[in-house]
Amino acid sequence: MKKRKFGMALSLVLAAGTILGACGNDEESGSNGEKEKDKFTVGMVTDIGGVDDKSFNQSAWEGLQEFGKENDLEKGKDGFNYVQSKSDADYATNLNTLVRNDFDLIYGIGYLLAEPLGKVADQRKDSNFAIVDSVVEKPNVASITFTEQQGSFLVGVIAAHTTKSNKIGFVGGVDGTLINKFEAGFIAGVKSVKPDADVKVQYAGSFGAADKGQAIASSMYSSGIDVIYHASGGTGNGVFAAAKELKKKDPNSNIWVIGVDRDQFEEGNVEADGKPYNVTLTSMVKRVDIAVKDLADKAKAGDFPGGEVIEYGLEENGVSIADHKENVSEDAMKAVDEWTEKIKSGEIKVPATRDELKAMKF
Repeated sequence: MKKRKFGMALSLVLAAGTILGACGNDEESGSNGEKEKDKFTVGMVTDIGGVDDKSFNQSAWEGLQEFGKENDLEKGKDGFNYVQSKSDADYATNLNTLVRNDFDLIYGIGYLLAEPLGKVADQRKDSNFAIVDSVVEKPNVASITFTEQQGSFLVGVIAAHTTKSNKIGFVGGVDGTLINKFEAGFIAGVKSVKPDADVKVQYAGSFGAADKGQAIASSMYSSGIDVIYHASGGTGNGVFAAAKELKKKDPNSNIWVIGVDRDQFEEGNVEADGKPYNVTLTSMVKRVDIAVKDLADKAKAGDFPGGEVIEYGLEENGVSIADHKENVSEDAMKAVDEWTEKIKSGEIKVPATRDELKAMKF
């Protein structure tokens, strides 16, 4: 399978404008009438986190909305749409729903859809698919991946410069190859600045369990951890809830959350004693929106990269630190710039697995 590093085109798209905010709650695709054959239609299937997870799925949906806006498309089967999955059992059914509605390009959002998407792609060889955050080796499937470990390293650097307790937490969704990239990169970033920092790791076992995220975060904060990085989709909403609850009780507390996938600054807004605060330290932004839109543009232009892996990394601006930097110290940002250059130059290789992390010397 060919791998394509994505560079200049991404930079051009990034400069194109602001991505639309997510909207709409329709869970089924469809509209009356026959599809207009001159329209290039795009659909996506979410994982169980939902289209309004304020993270991964929402970012993908924002990308489709921008594609629709630029191509004068409306939400529905004659333009762009999504089908929301409520359980893992829905994935294949939802993918087939979009196939039956004759979408020209169908996305599976998240690695949990890789297996069902591969099976549907085999059955529907005349349809084009794309998988985000996994690789499906089929001629009618394009695979979108990111170097999440690089962006996670940088927010780890910020966490190390911010912590006062020297205790830092990581909350993952489902323990596996993908989220281990976030974990390994983050810990490497922390340890590169503070080798003696204590980093606790816990997985919720789900990307859609905000209650579990809140319970895990509450326990971590009560143990003295003051910065938590979550890579857990909708589960992370609970991490923010725990931090905001503590901030309300003690506005002077040094309690922080590091968001993921999109800028989650607004998720950290909280009022305590009549004054506004924000518990979002920073976010590791993964430009799923840009990747989704870019691939749709390619496919519409007749350049669908079936059978290829397209990788978006730090060098291509596919992963980055969020624009909101109000809560990040100047020293931390200076360190981020220094480490960014080391990563881009190849001076250091950020670990993507726990074994690679163990092999690093701090």
